[in-house]
Amino acid sequence: MRRALGAAALLLACTAHAADFRATVTHVTDGDTVWVRPAGTTQRVELRLLDLDAPEGCQAFGPQATAALRERVHGQVVQVRTRGADDYGRELARIEHRGEDVGRWLVRNGYAWSMRFHGRSGPYGPLEAQARRERKGLWGAPGAVEPRAFRKRFGSCHGRALP
Repeated sequence: MRRALGAAALLLACTAHAADFRATVTHVTDGDTVWVRPAGTTQRVELRLLDLDAPEGCQAFGPQATAALRERVHGQVVQVRTRGADDYGRELARIEHRGEDVGRWLVRNGYAWSMRFHGRSGPYGPLEAQARRERKGLWGAPGAVEPRAFRKRFGSCHGRALP
């Protein structure tokens, strides 16, 4: 009973404000969204990685970004730090695997863009610039389209093939 109450309190903390906990990644939805099971619970929590945007699943390089994240963290224990929720009810979070920020790894290896805030590059901006210079990942071919622009032009990927 005490364990169940502790788990419920943890999940409520996630949705109310910042929380810090260990969890196992149970599913990778796409290049910037995962599901985790916090330690000691049977509940699952959907996490949207903070400060980056990976290509959509039906977008060029989307499948590669998803596969890279899946290979890196699926089934692995990670450290989660949440900071509220997005408009879709996903917890916004940074996750670390073996002491490394997974978002940093994604951007540095060309699997995602650093999120921009009011025209300024986000915390991963220098890593994105480095990946571009080194033509890593999605920067290896010309014409990469930011996911935000892709969604505006083509809409949701649900039920769609690559354009």
